[in-house]
Amino acid sequence: MMKTSCCNLLLSSIIFICAIDLVHSSRFQENFVVNWAASNVRFIGSGNELQLVLDQNTGSGFASKNAYLFGRIDMQIKLVPGDSAGTVTAYYLSSETAHHDELDFEFLGNVSGQPYILQTNVFSSGIGGREQRIYLWFDPSADFHTYTVVWTEQRILFLVDGTLIRVFSNNEAVGVPYLSKQPMNVFSSIWNGDQWATEGGRIKIDWKHAPFIASYRNFRVVALRQLGISDGSLDSKLEKLAWVKKNYMVYDYCTDHLRYPTPPPDCTRIV
Repeated sequence: MMKTSCCNLLLSSIIFICAIDLVHSSRFQENFVVNWAASNVRFIGSGNELQLVLDQNTGSGFASKNAYLFGRIDMQIKLVPGDSAGTVTAYYLSSETAHHDELDFEFLGNVSGQPYILQTNVFSSGIGGREQRIYLWFDPSADFHTYTVVWTEQRILFLVDGTLIRVFSNNEAVGVPYLSKQPMNVFSSIWNGDQWATEGGRIKIDWKHAPFIASYRNFRVVALRQLGISDGSLDSKLEKLAWVKKNYMVYDYCTDHLRYPTPPPDCTRIV
């Protein structure tokens, strides 16, 4: 998160939090607004849990009231259970500018009994095309799991339950724009992606299983200067990253030589 002399700058109804150390609230209404299909967004109990619903009429989504620059951002999510083929649950950070920065977690549904695919992507100054896909090694619909971004000036870490699944390093030295200037809001949505999401679009949504519901709780943001040394460090995490890549990675843009005959420059220094 950004630490400057400016604070609470109101811009198009979005507050950029500049001089705050910790944002942690159990009530979703305090941190988020519904930005798509309010009728399909449910606040559970006293608002400590939120559900996004996809039915045949519409998906749904929410966005954070605040934008963040650097820090650690956690969200616990429980994905659509059972036959989720064709559904996409997207959880991401985005600056939503003309040349936007963005960090994506996209959960691609599958038929019952098949593992979920988690697709991550990084956009810097409007440039994306950096997809990586892994199978999750657990059932993400049986319980809540924590999905984390640790964002520093040196690198961005993607983690699942504390396990490192991806690193995007600052490669400005070789001409790759880095995500260092644009604060980003937190978004999530659930939608019909059956033209591409499951086996390249071969398997469509079975609407008799609707409504499809993704659940959220325990949103937490920690400012950059409050991060522990271990948060941004790779020393204890690279072994797990190697384990994920060996056993669960199914696609990596860095090794897609048909798409990129010359590897993109951001693949030259991974960590």
